[in-house]
Amino acid sequence: MVMQDRFQHLFAVISGQRFLKKQGLGNEVPFFICPFKPEESVEMERLQRQLVNRLEQIGIRILEINLYDLSIEMLKKEGDFEWIIENEAKMTKPKLQEELQGILSVEHALIPAIAEMIANAEFDVLFLTGVGEVFPYIRSHNVLNNLQSTAKEKPTVLFFPGSYTHSLESGASLDLFGRLHDDKYYRAFNIFHCEA
Repeated sequence: MVMQDRFQHLFAVISGQRFLKKQGLGNEVPFFICPFKPEESVEMERLQRQLVNRLEQIGIRILEINLYDLSIEMLKKEGDFEWIIENEAKMTKPKLQEELQGILSVEHALIPAIAEMIANAEFDVLFLTGVGEVFPYIRSHNVLNNLQSTAKEKPTVLFFPGSYTHSLESGASLDLFGRLHDDKYYRAFNIFHCEA
């Protein structure tokens, strides 16, 4: 699907009452994956900004949380950002990943930070972005699993640089960058398969 068609589809779905009122989900959490090819990241960022502007023009409020920006903000708030910068070159990649995962624990740090942002905002739809930038220390399926109890009141759209596939043989899979096939996540809908 070309970008303009994707924009029109996303706008039609997200602005629709069926989506906003979480109808037809069969008691599932209102989580939607917006997959795109990693090489389309710049175009998708532009599309997201246009989508937010267009939706807000018709009164649909978007809370956008960029996981990368939030991670940097959390590292700075905890006083760990400078330490990470100073010590990154001295650490092995696994050690750096371990340090970041400890500081930015999805369950104990990231989700509480997101919950606070949700509690302090008036919005109709949550957009989660920056997924590719925080890999591998934050995994999208881990965020979604832990977010289920926190963000179930409003629809959530995760912009995902890769593919989201469902098959009877292998179940559902978030394949980051079209290469990493190990993130099983079953409770979301591909937004491009949703009707407006």
